[in-house]
Amino acid sequence: MATLLRGDFYDFKDRRKSVCSLRSLLSESGSPTLTPFQEYLQLLLQMKMTTDDQFDNLEKHTQWGIDFVERYNKFVKERSEIELNYAKQIRNLSKKYQPKKNSIQEEENKYSSCRAFLSTLNELNDYAGQHELVAENLTAQIIAELNKYTQDLKTERKSHFHDGRKAQQQIENSWKQLEACKRRFERDCKEADRAQQHFEKLDADINVTKADVEKARQQAQMRHQMASDSKNEYAAYLQKFNQEQNDHYYTTIPSIFQKIQDMEEKRIERLGESMHTFAEVDRTILPIVGKCLDGMTKAAESIEAKGDSKQVVDSYKSGFEPPGDVEFEDYGQAMKKAVSETSLSNSRGETKSEKSSKRPGKLWPFIKKNKLSLKLGSGPEDFSHLPPEQRRKKLQAKIDDINKDIQKEMDQRDALTKMKDVYIKNPQMGDPTSLDPRLSEIAVNVDKLQAEAQKFDGWLAEVEGRLPVKSEPSKRQSVVFETQNNAPVTNNCAQDRESPDGSYTEESSSEPPVKPVDPEFDEFEEEETLPTIGTCKALYPFDGTNEGTISVAEGELLYVIEEDKGDGWTRVRRNEEEEGYVPSSYVEVFLDNNTKGFMTYI
Repeated sequence: MATLLRGDFYDFKDRRKSVCSLRSLLSESGSPTLTPFQEYLQLLLQMKMTTDDQFDNLEKHTQWGIDFVERYNKFVKERSEIELNYAKQIRNLSKKYQPKKNSIQEEENKYSSCRAFLSTLNELNDYAGQHELVAENLTAQIIAELNKYTQDLKTERKSHFHDGRKAQQQIENSWKQLEACKRRFERDCKEADRAQQHFEKLDADINVTKADVEKARQQAQMRHQMASDSKNEYAAYLQKFNQEQNDHYYTTIPSIFQKIQDMEEKRIERLGESMHTFAEVDRTILPIVGKCLDGMTKAAESIEAKGDSKQVVDSYKSGFEPPGDVEFEDYGQAMKKAVSETSLSNSRGETKSEKSSKRPGKLWPFIKKNKLSLKLGSGPEDFSHLPPEQRRKKLQAKIDDINKDIQKEMDQRDALTKMKDVYIKNPQMGDPTSLDPRLSEIAVNVDKLQAEAQKFDGWLAEVEGRLPVKSEPSKRQSVVFETQNNAPVTNNCAQDRESPDGSYTEESSSEPPVKPVDPEFDEFEEEETLPTIGTCKALYPFDGTNEGTISVAEGELLYVIEEDKGDGWTRVRRNEEEEGYVPSSYVEVFLDNNTKGFMTYI
């Protein structure tokens, strides 16, 4: 831009008036030949018109540059919105197909294909988090920066325009003053010529008095002096104007042009940096996206068709032996009809007494009543409507669930016991007796659950072909909880239920109470901080520039104080003062089961 014609490129109020005045001076002479002064005016007119045209072009170009930056910024903003909407839709899709917490979905999780699909959904959720990270980085690194830069660019451009207008106005004013001096010099010269002619005319006339001639001579001298002064003034101001004009076209305007050129080059460079950042934002998430895709591939490769089919066989295996051969019935002989005891069908002519003489218990799983009750979900508590193998699995699963509930109550009891010890040592923290009702309630719950476990253990022993031994406690029975007031707790369980093959009654039994040993427990700290529930290792570096997050380095070990709740973030702690959230896909978590239980039930 500095190589353009020396001049300004801004619009001025008096531009057309100045151009017209130059043209009027050039048109004063009717002669086709121009005087040197008129040639100079013509050159000045051409320079001024050319300069104004260049200013107009550059003004349009710089405005177009600003508009282009704003258009690119709008493009990045729309891309960021697309990434956010895409991530939101991916998260909703993953959440929609996540297994519900019911027995049917839990039953499906035993198949490798279902587990692979669940892993794919989890990886897809992490994949959506990476697109959210792209949108966040685009907003922070490009959109916000370009918005600020655009405002600064407009301010700088306005400043350069103001300087150019000011310089052009100064040269315009100098030109007007030069023109005024020239016209005054021209007028004084004409007046001096007329006065000289008048004096010469009177001096040649013999009829004019000497006083009149002297007066005309003095007037002519005075006019010549005024013309001489105007000439000197015009010459001095012309020299001054030429110097100002030289400074204007060779110093001031080139300097402004150079500033405009630097501003334009900086705008282009800044736009290139933004485009480079636009690509790098996507490039930074490629390793993690690759990890997500590798996880999906690994989940797909973990599917075992034979294992799933074996699960189906084990799930629906009845445990019955195949029926025996059907005996031939010869109606041509007068012989008593006989049917194999293992046959699945009876003759239509079979009498009621013959039906009652059959061995019971072979066909009971296939009675319509049992099928109906199975469909309606109202089967007996001991699962006697199921085949033996299925019944055994159901009873075992029920016992495992009861044991989990017992363990849960025990964990709560241990936590409350520790808390009570702390209250006893530090009364200002709380009243120890306030925990007794809850401890008593837990003791009652444990008794009920243990009785329930013993009952199902008896049914399981029946299915497995063994009777429950009264002298030995059940393998699945937990230790009876003793309350804080050392009151003995008894566990009586009477069973009076008829099984498909007969009935048995188990007498009530009591177990001596076992006093639990209080584990060592440290006092709570005065400052309430979340305890750690495990540790984690950073797989990738994370800046943590947003509020609530924490920066981590690759390979750094941290403490976990809060698990991922489905939003893709895990809360970690570096020391007592530094904690925050990091993306769950950036860390590998190792949870402590005991600590997790303590956190859950305190």
